Amino acid sequence: MQIDVARVLGLVTRSVTSLEKDGRPASTVTLTRLYDTSVDDLWDAVTSRERIPRWFLPVEGDLELGGRYQLKGNAGGTITACTPPTHFAATWEFAGAVSWIDVKLAAERSQSRLTLEHTAIIEDHWNQFGPGAVGIGWDLALAGLERYVATGASVDHETAEAWMGSLEGKEFMTTSGEFWRAAHVASGVDPAEAKQRSDRTIAFYRGEMPSDIAHPGTGS
Repeated sequence: MQIDVARVLGLVTRSVTSLEKDGRPASTVTLTRLYDTSVDDLWDAVTSRERIPRWFLPVEGDLELGGRYQLKGNAGGTITACTPPTHFAATWEFAGAVSWIDVKLAAERSQSRLTLEHTAIIEDHWNQFGPGAVGIGWDLALAGLERYVATGASVDHETAEAWMGSLEGKEFMTTSGEFWRAAHVASGVDPAEAKQRSDRTIAFYRGEMPSDIAHPGTGS
């Protein structure tokens, strides 16, 4: 398993924005990028029970409006919006915390643009790890989606897990984390604070987390 880290991560546009969610301070991380396929095909790849495991994780549940889903060993939630083939939204429930995802698809000439937003309430977890806690995970997912759309090859989860511990995998985590640190700074956060948070998150994803620091536990 080989990935051109600079190319794949460079295809994603990232941003961090502050807002209120249910009357509480929250933050949204946004990723957007183009895929070389039609909107209909991309929609099927990101919503089909049969195809999601080929690039992400096995999924169970009712993949329809109002249905509950569960990703194997990861997050679950309720599908709160579904307008094929351009939009779906869901709660993202993991380790006792609830956040929200919103995915939009749009045709652009011969390609399709995917925009993913992940919104979380600002709590101790966010203040410790920042946007990379979900951002790095989503960068990994979108990279897997590109490989699947381009080649049709399904992910081998054992191979993928081994790759994450490789030098190339660790380079991916570090580069992604640095991109998210830059997006965090661009949102108005103090650069020193943003670096502290990104350093913690990168260390976790690289398997180098000090034993006295809790892990991000974001589920993405």
